[in-house]
Amino acid sequence: MPLDTAALPEPLAQIHAVVGDRGLVLDPVDMEANLVEWRGMWRGKARAVVKPGTPEEVAAVLKVCNDHKVAVVPQGGNTSLCGGSVPFESGEEIVLSTQRLNRIRAIDPLNYTMTVDAGVVLETIHQAALDADRFFPLSLAAQGTCQIGGNLSTNAGGVNVLRYGNTRDLVLGLEVALPDGRLWDGLRGLRKDNTGYDMKHLFVGAEGTLGIITGAVLKLFPRPRHRATAFLAVPDPEAAIALLAEARAHTADAVSSFELIPRLALDFVLGAIDGTSDPLDGRYDHYVLMEVVSTATGESDLLEKTEAFLGEMFEKQLVLDGTLAQSDAQADALWKLRESISEAQKDYGASIKHDISVPVSRMPDFLKVAGERVVAALPGIRVCAFGHAGDGNVHFNLSRPEDWEDKPFLAEWERIAKVVHDTVAEMGGSISAEHGLGRLKREEVLRYKSETEMEMMRAVKRVFDPNGIMNPGKVLDA
Repeated sequence: MPLDTAALPEPLAQIHAVVGDRGLVLDPVDMEANLVEWRGMWRGKARAVVKPGTPEEVAAVLKVCNDHKVAVVPQGGNTSLCGGSVPFESGEEIVLSTQRLNRIRAIDPLNYTMTVDAGVVLETIHQAALDADRFFPLSLAAQGTCQIGGNLSTNAGGVNVLRYGNTRDLVLGLEVALPDGRLWDGLRGLRKDNTGYDMKHLFVGAEGTLGIITGAVLKLFPRPRHRATAFLAVPDPEAAIALLAEARAHTADAVSSFELIPRLALDFVLGAIDGTSDPLDGRYDHYVLMEVVSTATGESDLLEKTEAFLGEMFEKQLVLDGTLAQSDAQADALWKLRESISEAQKDYGASIKHDISVPVSRMPDFLKVAGERVVAALPGIRVCAFGHAGDGNVHFNLSRPEDWEDKPFLAEWERIAKVVHDTVAEMGGSISAEHGLGRLKREEVLRYKSETEMEMMRAVKRVFDPNGIMNPGKVLDA
């Protein structure tokens, strides 16, 4: 049934004139999925959910909202972990979804680039790259639903940062709808462009607070031809980091992933996830999941080379035990253990989560010191610290003591987070490595960034969004 536009408030009537019935959602039931954070931590309200069909429509909607000072919450796949993509509870905002911006505009295999709309699902980009005999390395647990615009807006990380870089490193150009209704065309597929400020990097990681990314030129890579995936028991985190350095040197920096997994995390997975099994016969306190990839068509002996290298590491006592996958199916089974940790942890009660980074060399120190401090602060707390040790990022997740209930444990979040984040700051790290600030860490970051740095960020915000309509209350304090 067509919408009765005569009954709409003026801003929504003007938005309807831009996007039509298909692009304006007003029914509370139809809006529900856009109003809830995917873990259920936040549930907001909105005047409407708007789904423009073109970048020009996005820009036109922003102009209406800017003219009427209506706040806008940009939203991609809504897989944010910090509350950045859901509205507040006031119901005064609109949610602008990029869902309908789902075209792959062009693939240039010789330039190793792909130009896409912001709403293209990450997994679709993976497949399109493979179809062109190329590779796009951003890999996330949510890749079946997350959208590239959201990935860019949060500067998402993932498991391949060690070799290929963060999302920021994977984009060459952007198209952005600005709050005043202009559409900036920065879709340049250039590796070198030294003509002043590199504007795209202001929008990557800004979480929709400066404008809305509507398109991007992505950097592609040669398609991996061979991979060697190993699940290794190591004596301790110090040995893991030493192993990483050896592996990078031995493979000419072909290590694509290097994930640290504690025994507690593995036990969680084995107890909660069907179809999983312990890869090794013995029990060890610390494990590493390492993957080496080769893009050379003739390098069919990668497994043999990796096996020989691991033998050397066993002699150096950096590896205690391990298994090397002999097929893609075996490699996928090893990766399932790593990728199921967050899901499995839910079965063992509430958890207080931290997404932090420190210099790679400080990772062992951080795990030791932070672990001791949180246990002293709350005896019985279970430290489940896992993740991307290769780039210094660890998900320092803390499961409740077994004799606690969830609610009182979660009430300790702020106190425990201060212990963890203070330790991060002491070691020159960051309180958000790949998930962003959103709503969750908006106030927390004020304790760790200097006033000079915060004022620089506020100044940029004032230039691009003087009316403060873009995702207000996220990233920056009011």
